[in-house]
Amino acid sequence: MSPHCQVTGRQPGFGKSVSHSHKRTNRRWDPNIQKKTYLLPSEGRRITLALSTKGIKTVDRDGIEAVVARIRTRGEKI
Repeated sequence: MSPHCQVTGRQPGFGKSVSHSHKRTNRRWDPNIQKKTYLLPSEGRRITLALSTKGIKTVDRDGIEAVVARIRTRGEKI
């Protein structure tokens, strides 16, 4: 499965590599996905999320409780 961020939903981008002779080949730009473990105080347990670097900044800004609530409203199981 392709890497994607559980918070922002970022997925790989697709395009072409263009050589010096202008021969085009397919390529993809993968997002910078990191596995990050957070303590969820309301449930007293840890959760591990696959986040892009922008997703990590979002968790730092909004808080883990708010981000988990948003993920659960989308129907994802954590």
